[in-house]
Amino acid sequence: MAALGWLTPRRRSATARSVLAGEASAEAARKSSQELEQLGEATQPEEGTPEPEFPVVGDDRAAAFFDLDNTVMQGAAIFHFGRGLYKRKFFQRRELVKFGWQQAWFRIAGVEDPEHMQDARDSALSIVKGHRVAELMSIGEEIYDEYMAERIWPGTRALAQAHLDAGQKVWLVTAAPVETATIIARRLGLTGALGTVAESVGGVYTGKLVGEPLHGPAKAEAVRALAAAEGLDLGRCAAYSDSHNDIPMLSLVGHPYAINPDAKLRKHARERDWRLRDYRTGRKAAKVGIPAAAGVGALAGGTAAAVALRRRRH
Repeated sequence: MAALGWLTPRRRSATARSVLAGEASAEAARKSSQELEQLGEATQPEEGTPEPEFPVVGDDRAAAFFDLDNTVMQGAAIFHFGRGLYKRKFFQRRELVKFGWQQAWFRIAGVEDPEHMQDARDSALSIVKGHRVAELMSIGEEIYDEYMAERIWPGTRALAQAHLDAGQKVWLVTAAPVETATIIARRLGLTGALGTVAESVGGVYTGKLVGEPLHGPAKAEAVRALAAAEGLDLGRCAAYSDSHNDIPMLSLVGHPYAINPDAKLRKHARERDWRLRDYRTGRKAAKVGIPAAAGVGALAGGTAAAVALRRRRH
């Protein structure tokens, strides 16, 4: 799908590429969110869920931005996508073994290794080159049902629902292809998604990116661009991530949260008194004030953002 590689022009500076990637992602996200809003598939909170003090109900200049991999979903979306493509014979077993090793490493280490992520995106980008966008979107829907729906963290899903219940928009912000991210956002009832944008001509992928992958500083640029377009006050917004690579994005907002944090992010968050929540171990938040809906196991039904949807198992 879109944006699965690190094939970025070397002529531009890193900052210019980040800005280009961020602006392209924000533009794509705003366009897709209009369709998502019409679907009205947001899951409803369970009866009796306590009303959190934060987010502030009715604050339409606030929004929430969620990283995807290991924050909203266990593992990396691109590896689950690769698994689905292998099932559909897009590539050979030796490439699946490589995907499997990278996914296993990601799950064990809980951090994003730049070399592994680059290899995965390079491989996937070459695989989808020449395929139609509509074809990959349809396949992406199936892959979500098969591999991703049951890997959503209940606690993070509850946090997102708290923002939705407060009347705020909620966006995924991820290096995953914008098409994949949009599918996940729709299934979870979120507003939309900022993701890596790949070039397509006549509805066919060219194998090139627009700017660079939405990673690190590029995520911050995307959030900044979207906030400007939507009239948001970043000081009233929240951001959630597991990775120290997202410190630029987390630092933009007035309410940063470290979710399932890697060691570097945990240290950074503690030094700055950011709120912490680790759903991998059940540890309590390191700072009071996390919405009650974010407790471990709360909104257990919230994981079933796709509960009424057909799932394929094999």
